[in-house]
Amino acid sequence: MISRNTIDKIFEAARIEEVVQDFVQLKKAGSNLKGLSPFADEKTPSFFVSPAKGIFKDFSSGKGGNAVTFLMELEHMTYPEALRYIADKYSIEIEETEMDPKQKEEQSLRESLVLVNKFAFEEFENNLWETQEGKSIGLSYFRERGFSDKTIRKFGLGYALDQNDALLKAAKDAGHKEEHLLNLGLTKEGNYGKYDFFRGRVIFPIRNVSGRCIAFAGRTLKSDNKVKYINSPESELYDKSKTLYGLYEGKQNIIKEDKCFLVEGYTDVISLNQAGVEYAVASSGTSLTTEQARLIKRYTKNVSVLYDGDKAGINAALRGIDLLLQEGLQVKVLLFPEGHDPDSFARESSQTELENYLNTQAKDFTDFMIEVLLDGHEDDPVKRAEATRRIVESLSLIDDNITRSIYVQRCSKNLEIPEKALLSELNKFLRKRTLKKAGVDPQIVQDEPQHIEDQEGTLPLEDVAIWEREIARILINYGSEEIEIELQSEEGEEEKVKVQVAEYILHDLTQDEIGFQTEVYRSIVDIYQSHFSENGNFPSSEYLVRNPKLSESIAAMISSPYELSENWAERHKIYTDTEEKDLLRTVFDPLMRLKLNKVKTSMREVDDAIKSTENEEELHLHLQEKMKLDQMKVALSEFFGSAII
Repeated sequence: MISRNTIDKIFEAARIEEVVQDFVQLKKAGSNLKGLSPFADEKTPSFFVSPAKGIFKDFSSGKGGNAVTFLMELEHMTYPEALRYIADKYSIEIEETEMDPKQKEEQSLRESLVLVNKFAFEEFENNLWETQEGKSIGLSYFRERGFSDKTIRKFGLGYALDQNDALLKAAKDAGHKEEHLLNLGLTKEGNYGKYDFFRGRVIFPIRNVSGRCIAFAGRTLKSDNKVKYINSPESELYDKSKTLYGLYEGKQNIIKEDKCFLVEGYTDVISLNQAGVEYAVASSGTSLTTEQARLIKRYTKNVSVLYDGDKAGINAALRGIDLLLQEGLQVKVLLFPEGHDPDSFARESSQTELENYLNTQAKDFTDFMIEVLLDGHEDDPVKRAEATRRIVESLSLIDDNITRSIYVQRCSKNLEIPEKALLSELNKFLRKRTLKKAGVDPQIVQDEPQHIEDQEGTLPLEDVAIWEREIARILINYGSEEIEIELQSEEGEEEKVKVQVAEYILHDLTQDEIGFQTEVYRSIVDIYQSHFSENGNFPSSEYLVRNPKLSESIAAMISSPYELSENWAERHKIYTDTEEKDLLRTVFDPLMRLKLNKVKTSMREVDDAIKSTENEEELHLHLQEKMKLDQMKVALSEFFGSAII
């Protein structure tokens, strides 16, 4: 585990512009630097780096943060990997902290397993290129499939010797433990002792996003072997539901092209990659999972499902569509001609023919569903109704209202069904899903939706979040500034005192018992309070932006794509008011709005209590409380300059 002292050294040494310039060409833009977004395809630069604040902000994609966050977003490194990258760049020696025995044991086991998989990877690869058996059987097979030597090496393809325990013996000779090979499934134990799991098979190494080999797939070359593929079992290193074959090799192209092709097999990925389509991934011998869909979403939102045109391929595509839509991805489907899969089609077509087919034959998922669900039953009313419900159910998985509405219009036209009828059916699915999320059985609730009116006097949750964000933003940007406020002395005289913005805000929130509802803004306020309690001062924005969980939100709050020239007023005689000029109002406004919300919420609670109480003494107390709240509301109305109903 990297020590706190080393992490501080890394952040102190890291110059964000130097880290970013390893990946993005930057040019001077006032006090900032700007360049084309590495996260989106654009012609006008919207990617900004602030050396003074130590942050980046990409206004095209919305991403932002510090140097570590940048590496995690662009290169999809883990937090420790990003720290080690920067440490290596600035020649900082990494100091590891002492771990407890359990942590040491877990880390030691994981490191040992990583080394065993690395050894197996190198052994399989060496077998393919250096042994007579590997060259005559394995290498010949790959070359016959049309794979070039460059492609074979790129994907680290290998060969397992057709011997009982060749890998086991080699691993033991190299000092690796049998138990680790058993743990990874490289070795099995039977009635006659231990033996290699992969024997006489060509090997497809499975890598994680950072390129580490975590598992293997082996294909038999024997016609009498009914088990065509075998795969490593799940282990401490390998979770097949969270792994996509080819993602490591294709992730940069997926980001660059902003699209991903999802295929079924290992050879599909390799053949497409060799043909120039370097943004294909496969679901590692399993049905597509939610975790895999989310993994794709880290790199792009645009997915084309490329499956065989047979019944199994169509059913797999239908299942995949729903899962991808549920994760907010934009989906197209492409089926290959009968008798072809992506592998065979890529091998038998020229690059031009392949690219043309991929670009012209991909269909919007609704068009695909209409075509396959109504195939041969276009005039059957029952089949049309079933197909329509199935398509509408898929549409209900789309979260974005505008996108969903556009698809409803499209389906209404293509299915020749009134839009109103589709919306009615859609609302049923949406309501059932909402009830399930709330833990309510849709069967016990009436079919007619129950409309719940907004509660009078309270801000909607999203409005509360707006003002909570505003307070957090003011803390970050102006926390150390001073404002002059009026206080009443013990003698009853008005006097003006200067206090820090952060001190005033935190005191005001505590005094009025206002708690934030939005987690990220609550965390920022908590950090300010705890830092002041422990150190007697408030944290700097540089300190805050180091927090990996908050850095993107904080970067967004201290960044702006627009910056007035320093001589704007002098040249154009145009003068603009800034927050700094009226900092008191800037601070008071969001605080007062949250107070207003709290007062209105309390008034509603008091009104409910007055209606329900039957005790005269309690009623009197509630009425007194209501009078106090009315007075507060009047005071707030004076601040906002209008009556508050």
